[in-house]
Amino acid sequence: MYERGWKRAATLAIFLGPSLAGVAIFLVGPIVASFGLSFTRWDLLTPLQFVGLGNFRKLLADPDFWAALRHTVTFLIGYVPLVMILGLLVAVALAGRMPAKSIFRAVYFLPVVTSWVAVALVWQWLLNPYYGLVNNFLSVFGITGPSWLFDPRWAMPAVIMTSVWKDLGFVMAILLAGLQGIPREFYEAADIDGASGWQKLLHVTLPLLSPAMFFALTISLINSFQVFDQVYVMTGGGPAGATTVLVERIVKNAFSFSQMGYASAMSWALFVLIFLSTVIFSRMQRRWAI
Repeated sequence: MYERGWKRAATLAIFLGPSLAGVAIFLVGPIVASFGLSFTRWDLLTPLQFVGLGNFRKLLADPDFWAALRHTVTFLIGYVPLVMILGLLVAVALAGRMPAKSIFRAVYFLPVVTSWVAVALVWQWLLNPYYGLVNNFLSVFGITGPSWLFDPRWAMPAVIMTSVWKDLGFVMAILLAGLQGIPREFYEAADIDGASGWQKLLHVTLPLLSPAMFFALTISLINSFQVFDQVYVMTGGGPAGATTVLVERIVKNAFSFSQMGYASAMSWALFVLIFLSTVIFSRMQRRWAI
């Protein structure tokens, strides 16, 4: 018999209380506080000053905000298609018959569980224009490598390349799980109809894999909007502001410029962008995913 009434409530409170308290203190509380701070001016030292929508009006006229948004979208456009296409290709390869599949899966997934700081420092060394392995490798073929993180034209592509390398295993794992969930009967029927490998990929694999692909796409999109660690470690937003992104601007406004209210307003603007993008992709999934 299940406990009823106050006994059941007491049991739930005992088991869920600590977790709910942690969520309230460290998640819900800061969210509510940041929303309130977005309508104030506060430098961490003087008392709060209510400014209404002043921070949001300032946001719309701030060229640094629009530059950071443009760079964030640039990262998104470069990162999402690459990580999805490469993740799909690796997942399809590892789903087939090949020796040592478990080893290859572990190797591809290892960067995912590695600290972003460690990955960024390693790639910062690899991309060094003078003694980095990437340019030394290119020089073997007579190619003079760019300055990468020191060149405004190449800094963002370098960050995108590093991010794709690290997150490829995550997308691969999601799509590989989706591939393994496709019944073999569909491929057997396609073989009977004389379908080629490309036709099976186009008309069997991709349609049946669409739920997993939309999930991976949504997560990758959210991660793109929140890109920060690699930028902070590898470039610090430079050179010449070429890699300034929204979260990097939020952190600097809050903890370098002591503009907590303005940083909170920028955080909520980022939340609105992520929320709208997620809603759009959710509606797309309902229409196109099987």
